[in-house]
Amino acid sequence: MPFPDESAHPLSVVDYKDTWPGEFEDVAAQLRPVLGELAVGVDHVGSTSVPGLAAKDCIDVQVRMRALDEARSVPLLTAIGFRCRPEPWNRSELSFGHRSHKLVFAPPVGGRRCNVHLRVHGGYGSQYALLFRDYLRADAAARAAWGAFKRRLAHSVSTLEDYGQIKAPATEVLMAGAQRWAAETGWGAP
Repeated sequence: MPFPDESAHPLSVVDYKDTWPGEFEDVAAQLRPVLGELAVGVDHVGSTSVPGLAAKDCIDVQVRMRALDEARSVPLLTAIGFRCRPEPWNRSELSFGHRSHKLVFAPPVGGRRCNVHLRVHGGYGSQYALLFRDYLRADAAARAAWGAFKRRLAHSVSTLEDYGQIKAPATEVLMAGAQRWAAETGWGAP
């Protein structure tokens, strides 16, 4: 569920914006010094990281962590205004058939709309996010089809929760293609 200040944003999928990479860098610049050596890398992931792909105007940031230590990570991010999302689906995810722990943070009140995903470096969740991004960057047909699907879905449902629940199984189909592409090209996550 969104925080109260986030409910003002209606569900919509928009054309790709050339400003998204710079906006990602702005968010990443807030996170890097705070997380320091706990973070291995900060990645622009999700649909806004794919040039030409329609997306919700919400930047997805992945922080690849050495370990997912809530006792250390949560206070560091809340100290700069980020809010840990409490929902169960923001604490655990299924990637490549494996369940992984994660943490998702909303931006500070009034900050750039984003989701900051803390995942273990090299874990299934972090690899899944990078493969999604890299596959859609590389495959124009998959990118166009995924964007068209998301537009139709956004016009068909009224809530972000419904959007996410319907999109999840379709994402698995997309990722089956991504895994074939990864095997054919020798793709590997950092």
